[in-house]
Amino acid sequence: MSLSGWLLQHKLLTFLIVATTALGISTTILGVDNTNLRRSTTKSPNTMSKYRLPRNVIPLVYDLYLYPNLTTGLFTGKVNVDVKILSETDSINLHSNSLTIDEVKIDSVIGGYTLNPTYELLTITKPDSSLFNVGNTRLQIDFRGDMKNRIVGLYTSSYKSANEDNRSMSLCNNDEKTRKKSNKTVACLVSCCLFLLIVCGCLITALVFVGKHILYNSPNVTTKSVDRNVFSEPQRSYKRLPRDTEPLLYNLTLLPDLPKGLYKGLVNITISVSSHRKDKTEDYDDTHQLISFEETVSMSTYLSCFIVSDFAHTENSFDNKGQIIPLKVYASPDNLNKTTYAGEVGKKVIEYYIDYFNIKYPLPKLDMVAIPDFVSGAMEHWGLVTYRETALLYTGTTHSSANKQRVATVVAHELAHSWFGNLVTMDWWNDLWLNEGFASYIEYKGTNAAEPTWGMLDQFLTGDLHSVLNLDATLSSHPIVQTVLTPDQITEIFDTISYNKGASILRMLESTVGEKNFQEGVKNYLDKYAYSNAVTKDFLTEIQSVVGNKLDVAQMMETFTVQMGYPILTATVSGNEYTFTQKRFLKDPNATFDESESTYKYKWTVPITYVTDLGKSQDLILFKYNDDKLKIKKPEEAKWIKFNHDQVGYYRVNYPSQQWDELNSNYHSLSVADRTHILEESFSVAEAGQLSYEIPLGLTKNLDKEMDYVPWSVASTKLLSILRYLTGSNSAQEEKFKDYVGKICTPAYKNFTWSENENDSHLRRLARIEVLNLACAADHENCLTEAQNQFNNWISTKGQLSQDLRGLVYNYGMKKANESVWNELLEIYKQESDANEKLKLMRGLASTENVTILTGLIDLAKDENVVRGQDYFTVLQYISINPLGTELVWQWVRNNWEYLVNRFTLNDRYLGSLIPAITGRFATEEKITEMKTFFEKYPEAGAGKASRAKALETVQNNIRWLSTYKETVENWISST
Repeated sequence: MSLSGWLLQHKLLTFLIVATTALGISTTILGVDNTNLRRSTTKSPNTMSKYRLPRNVIPLVYDLYLYPNLTTGLFTGKVNVDVKILSETDSINLHSNSLTIDEVKIDSVIGGYTLNPTYELLTITKPDSSLFNVGNTRLQIDFRGDMKNRIVGLYTSSYKSANEDNRSMSLCNNDEKTRKKSNKTVACLVSCCLFLLIVCGCLITALVFVGKHILYNSPNVTTKSVDRNVFSEPQRSYKRLPRDTEPLLYNLTLLPDLPKGLYKGLVNITISVSSHRKDKTEDYDDTHQLISFEETVSMSTYLSCFIVSDFAHTENSFDNKGQIIPLKVYASPDNLNKTTYAGEVGKKVIEYYIDYFNIKYPLPKLDMVAIPDFVSGAMEHWGLVTYRETALLYTGTTHSSANKQRVATVVAHELAHSWFGNLVTMDWWNDLWLNEGFASYIEYKGTNAAEPTWGMLDQFLTGDLHSVLNLDATLSSHPIVQTVLTPDQITEIFDTISYNKGASILRMLESTVGEKNFQEGVKNYLDKYAYSNAVTKDFLTEIQSVVGNKLDVAQMMETFTVQMGYPILTATVSGNEYTFTQKRFLKDPNATFDESESTYKYKWTVPITYVTDLGKSQDLILFKYNDDKLKIKKPEEAKWIKFNHDQVGYYRVNYPSQQWDELNSNYHSLSVADRTHILEESFSVAEAGQLSYEIPLGLTKNLDKEMDYVPWSVASTKLLSILRYLTGSNSAQEEKFKDYVGKICTPAYKNFTWSENENDSHLRRLARIEVLNLACAADHENCLTEAQNQFNNWISTKGQLSQDLRGLVYNYGMKKANESVWNELLEIYKQESDANEKLKLMRGLASTENVTILTGLIDLAKDENVVRGQDYFTVLQYISINPLGTELVWQWVRNNWEYLVNRFTLNDRYLGSLIPAITGRFATEEKITEMKTFFEKYPEAGAGKASRAKALETVQNNIRWLSTYKETVENWISST
């Protein structure tokens, strides 16, 4: 039976997606799993690596037939692969994982094969052991596999339309009980096409689509590599069929078999209108049709995507230098009203990019699709960008301002990949930051162009910079450019370093060379390497050609790309003269490391900027890595000076106490970014033992007049961190510290209030939530009372809650709620269909102070009828954030580790990051022992090995903080 016939017979609305899985903007995975690798810059690995495929065979055509059974959750398939053999060989290798191979034929003759599960290789040989001669050969492979209970590879998913009360539960299975509860249950078949390893200069290609018939032509031989979203499950990239997983540029002809009139087919390119096609569509039989698509531009195979669904869309268009390109946003029909904003912001962003890069968008259309089950945030399939629903869907009547900003920034990030990653791709995994660092920085420019009142350039500090400064101040960090050899290492490098540090040093570079020079260099880089690959040196060479001889761009940037960490510049002051020295900044002042491991001995060439009450610096000032010190004079008439203006540089600055006092006295004369900077910097330097906590705590007194969102965001983070230390250690000063926090919050609390105005700006709305949350966390009586009253009123009347406030109301309203109210909220959660709202409700459910309920929630989360697989680890982390839930989750994870590994695999990035997420608040030697015992019991960490090292380092730093700084903070509190 054909695939389409099977679908029609079962009367299930099915969509097939060939996609790479996407980025978790918010999940951090740390480092690589070998400390020796972390210390050095990488070169392309040996082409004969055991994980790699030989270069002597080129796939030409993949002809795939796939038969999935949604009832059993199993699938069978056949793939014909036409290959070109460049030199005689005794075997042909393909990657294969979690598949059962039933038969292999070589030019219609049954052949031999072996499977190596360690390296996930299928090795095909001739039955008589003779050599494969130079020329063309056809392979036919019959295979089968399991697509149940997974969210990568070939997997099943579902959504259902709204019932009469507009509440229905998203389910994966279609049992009788489910069908009775809803008008329509829609089953989804999803295939995620992930590519494992690539070779610079390799001619190997790989392409997988799900459909009746796939034709593949590859007239190009330029290598192109795999992008960021392979990090989710790089090893699972060949769970659908055995194949070569080292992609190249390709052109595609796709002929999917579709039931007539029920389905829409989407692919990267448009429906064919070429003369060599008969029609856009062709009848397959009385009830089915074939849809032909144009060949794509040359691009990496991981960017391919194919969707068949009943999704509806809203339509917009954008100006592509005089050419009007359609922009459509697809979602399930009941979510159609939530797609408008994404189309609007997408239009503004991509038109900005076209103008900024001065390079046309090269495809004839742009589609964006909201997928019900998606392992990560989004994926930049060229021309057919896929998203989680939370990253694409927004409506002002349902979602918060933070939800709106997330849609804008994720869309801006993914569309930036049309140039960085799609048009030009990194050559090998060591240069991943060229894809992800660029997209992570440019997204702020794109969002700022679309929403100029949001202060996105200031929000870069709290959105990207501060988190990576915290991570990169540990011994468990790693360089931006590093050696990558294994699948687990591939997964691990999709982390905060590649994304946030990459973005941060690009921001610093732009500030150093000037915006126009940076823009011109970027354009030249994209022009020169369009439809091909590039390395870090290629990009820096283009910047250098624009800048000229006034700056050695490569030398400056290399000190930040090939070394982990960053410097702190410490000033001594004599009159108006500041003398700086530099050293590596580490959170633990007692940490030791070997300087000889780095070519630059952990010194950096630092571009220095400053601002005074007279204005900002104009000249280029460099503190070179091989200089012992740097002297800078403050202008004679200046009353104060602050270095690293707007925190644009990737370094820290520490001053003598007198200069900190000057900045404190002039706090409100500083820009938003500079106020944010000195708050964050003073706390971080104090945490590292290089500054008294009296300085940052004294700075917080300025918050009584602070009304901007970004400074409050930093202040809230730092103050809540201290509060957790005091609460966790049963400090006698805990209540007094809460009183202090409440006191400094009060003016802003009274300014923002719980009452919203429709004319409130976006930033005011964000600031309101930040202040109210901090006040409630500090047990501000009015705040807790108002949250409880709003919750009680809502739960009893089912009335409307503010879109911005409802998450806060759920969290604090549920703390003291009884079991009956909790069960009522659980039912509301189960019936809710909106993905964003479900997460807010789940966060409320996890806030209860009833330990028995929390224990039950941990077990309930395993049920995919209640919690989608994509949200499972989010729920565990919600519970662990609750002080009463931390130990519960930790014990459950230790007791059920084998279940987690079997369900998600050790290569799952979310599983890898789970341990540091739930242990981050531990602060005792007992917990260190428990963690080490757990790691010894389960030594295989997969993609979570570096995360384990980071988790231990974090707990050790927590212990050090309590023993070193707690008393100082308590003394300051008691005297305030």
